[in-house]
Amino acid sequence: MSNSIAQGQAQGQAQGQAWSRISVPVSGAASESLSLELAAQMAKAFQAQLNVLFTPPDPAELAPWLGEGFMGTVQMATMDSLKAAAEESELAARAQFAEIDCPGKTFTALNSPVWQDLALETRLSDLMVFSDISAKGQGMLSEAFQQVLMEERTGVFIARKPFNINGVAVVAWDGKEPSSRAARRAVPLLKKASKIVIVGAPLGDQPPELERLAAYYASHGLKAEIDVLPKGDIVQGLTAATERYKADYMVAGAYGRSRLREFAFGGTTRALLQHTQLNLYMAH
Repeated sequence: MSNSIAQGQAQGQAQGQAWSRISVPVSGAASESLSLELAAQMAKAFQAQLNVLFTPPDPAELAPWLGEGFMGTVQMATMDSLKAAAEESELAARAQFAEIDCPGKTFTALNSPVWQDLALETRLSDLMVFSDISAKGQGMLSEAFQQVLMEERTGVFIARKPFNINGVAVVAWDGKEPSSRAARRAVPLLKKASKIVIVGAPLGDQPPELERLAAYYASHGLKAEIDVLPKGDIVQGLTAATERYKADYMVAGAYGRSRLREFAFGGTTRALLQHTQLNLYMAH
């Protein structure tokens, strides 16, 4: 094999492990400033494009609720109010965008039908970043968060506090599909970490076999420590582990086949989203 071909393959493999497009949906809310900041931080670390997506309320989704008299005075007033609110929110989002220090940043106002437009942008992104509010099911983008995570199955980073991308990462793993998918997809981010700790608790009488994931990471040139958690409250154990290692973020699996059947660590997804302040990288 010639040197040029070998170099080309090596470059391709390296590029395959990098993120080139990081997207962050916004609604113009002040609470989204941290998610914008962390998305920009990761985009700069990967020399990636930062794709800011203004995601307004969609009049097309409201129309069926307005009844047959859609063109009546009340209905038209409702639509006008919605349009005015969307325009005001877009101005706020653009002002936040202008303050971001990130080369190659782009701003896109999504068109109706908004969800279809967001889905397309999601499919062409390596990572989606959401605020804590959205992850907790609150605010204008809560439904967008659930749809991106569940339907598009894109890796999602939930921004909750400032972090060091070169800091410590904790990977929560139980050997099941959601946590394994998240553990694999997070490899580009984990390559930036100074320390990786794989944590997990026994499932019944079965040991967590964390060394298997450590061996997978070793094949990617990543060295990971192992910490077997004691039986008990898994969320408490995970939270304690992040505090013990002073972790900057956690990698964890999201819901299984549906939001009602949570497979990550026996059903801890909702608890991680609702009752912790951890930065989370999640995948469904």
